[in-house]
Amino acid sequence: MFRSRTILAVLLAATAWAEDYSFTCTTDKSAIAYQPGEKMAFSVQFLVDGKPAAGRKLTWTRRGDDQKNEKGEAVSSDAQPLLIETSLAQPGFVHVIVTPIGDDGKPLKDAKGKEVKFEGGAGVQPEELDGLPEPADFDAFWAKQKAKLAAVPLKATLVPAESKNKDFEVFDVKVDCAGGKPVSGYLSRPKGAAAKSLGGQVNFMGYGVSTPWPDYKANTLSFTINAHGIENGKDQAYYDELKNGALKGYAFDKAQNADPETAYFNGMMLRVLRALEYVKSLPEWNGKDLTANGGSQGGLQALVAAGVDPQVNRCWAWKPWCCDLGGVTLNRLSGWRPAWSDALGYYDPINHAKRIRCETVISSGLGDYTCPPSTLAVLYNRLAGKKRIDFIQGANHMVNPPKAPTFSLDAAAK
Repeated sequence: MFRSRTILAVLLAATAWAEDYSFTCTTDKSAIAYQPGEKMAFSVQFLVDGKPAAGRKLTWTRRGDDQKNEKGEAVSSDAQPLLIETSLAQPGFVHVIVTPIGDDGKPLKDAKGKEVKFEGGAGVQPEELDGLPEPADFDAFWAKQKAKLAAVPLKATLVPAESKNKDFEVFDVKVDCAGGKPVSGYLSRPKGAAAKSLGGQVNFMGYGVSTPWPDYKANTLSFTINAHGIENGKDQAYYDELKNGALKGYAFDKAQNADPETAYFNGMMLRVLRALEYVKSLPEWNGKDLTANGGSQGGLQALVAAGVDPQVNRCWAWKPWCCDLGGVTLNRLSGWRPAWSDALGYYDPINHAKRIRCETVISSGLGDYTCPPSTLAVLYNRLAGKKRIDFIQGANHMVNPPKAPTFSLDAAAK
């Protein structure tokens, strides 16, 4: 008992004395309003427990869509922030990384053991960025996929599932689909909803292998699907086995991605379209409101949904994945994504964008180089409907800093 209490006391003491690290960053003008060759000035302040920290070694790196790199070192001050000045001679973005170094000469880590760093950036004429042309037979390809889907009758199996909201009922749903696997997810709907009384929303998940969770949204038929047509609500061992086995590295197979019919995205997107069809078939759907929603891989799916199904009238895509995949051939910084092939152009949201006539809101982290800001600027520029993009300073793919400066572009439908 004494030993257990001693260990607990040590753990509590370590937690109590753990420092909280954060950053602030400002630029000398709007971070997305720079002109070619214009000086960019980043003022980055390192904070410990919310206060400017003095005497800490900082290293910084500047990368850019011009493929140029710069590095430097400094010592933090509580009187003034670190100043980094650079420029970019062409439309595109720069990526700025600041890392505090500990007394051991290694990057500082937070209480969870994660390396501490600031990642942000700024853009030059993002409204001028564009990507590769779409495949010549783009519309014919998607007409063929829709025909494949139509050949499979719309048949669903519903099993009542636990609801954590007393005002909603939840079902574990499987819907027959082309491509070899069913649509699989949780449908939630308000109890006692009348016919034609509810909007519809399909929620899509980010990259990975896990169960979805029911979404409780007022006045809405909400259908949250997993990306793979697998079982919902299983124990973690089930998902780990798939993640380390049949679904390990899915969507990254170069041989599969050489042909749009064999790419992993083909079955995924057929399930996306069938999920929309299923929600529209429900008697409670009001026949007009249909939202596609998701982040990262879910944002990719939401954008394809809005591009292929004209009944989608709202699209929310948060830091969407796999946009402007061909941008690497134009020497822009690449993110974490499958290697470019012409076949992937059929799934790239930038090629669906001109067909997306609905209201669309997207977000981008200026420090997100899983889904680089240049890729989302290309997407925004091609969108045809009412649109907005929010560029968030200091945001990487997973985290938006609290109260981070946000720079937005918005436009009415073309």
